[in-house]
Amino acid sequence: MTSQADLLVNSYHEWLRKHTHVKAVAGDITEFTAPFLDRHNDYFQIYAERVAADSYLLTDDGYVIGELKSSGVESRGPRRQDLIRRLLSGLGVTLEGAELRTSATSENFGQRIHNLIQAMLSIDDMHVLSQPTVEGLFAEDVARFLDARRIRYTSGVKLAGRSGFDHLIEFAIPKSEQAPERMLKLMRSPRRDRVENLLFAIADTRDARDAETEFLALIDDRKRDVPAGVIEAFERYSVTARAWSSREELLDRLAS
Repeated sequence: MTSQADLLVNSYHEWLRKHTHVKAVAGDITEFTAPFLDRHNDYFQIYAERVAADSYLLTDDGYVIGELKSSGVESRGPRRQDLIRRLLSGLGVTLEGAELRTSATSENFGQRIHNLIQAMLSIDDMHVLSQPTVEGLFAEDVARFLDARRIRYTSGVKLAGRSGFDHLIEFAIPKSEQAPERMLKLMRSPRRDRVENLLFAIADTRDARDAETEFLALIDDRKRDVPAGVIEAFERYSVTARAWSSREELLDRLAS
């Protein structure tokens, strides 16, 4: 298992290095184009401005929130702001006007870019809130599912990975007499870049937990079917994954 996880982490790092493009745009501002696609299949871009000798401001320049507004989510008023701020709180990212921002030094620059990308990915997936049939964030629906079945959990757990990156785990279910500790990750969009990103987070953090810790994943399939092969991809890395429509199949694993 360790060698397989090492292979995934190394492959992910190499993919990021190969497909992240850097360009100086003006003065002390550098543009990073990351190999993650938004819902329009455009690449995410981050801007790093050097504001002191070893201090940088990282921002998405308001792109993700602007796209969220264009999808109609803004019409939901203060609740949208509350959902976004809760989503950002575990990543050290703030919302300033329409911009997602975080600060960095040369020592933690990679971690902070990683956090900002995770925030952009999560908020981009919030465009589904513009649909009248969707009542809230996927995480809220999962929490209601766990609560209704009286499953104990801690939400928003941050774990450090071997790479030095921190990863946010949506739900951690403590060890019991019948079952080991369980980590439940959520996927709101079953696209390839999202799958690779989630698998990297799991592989990177697995060694930081007890050897028997189980990793599980729930995939939101309310607007898009889970493509063939996605569940199998998770299984290859010892991750039990199910579509939201098949969530009851995980109940025994979660409730033990």
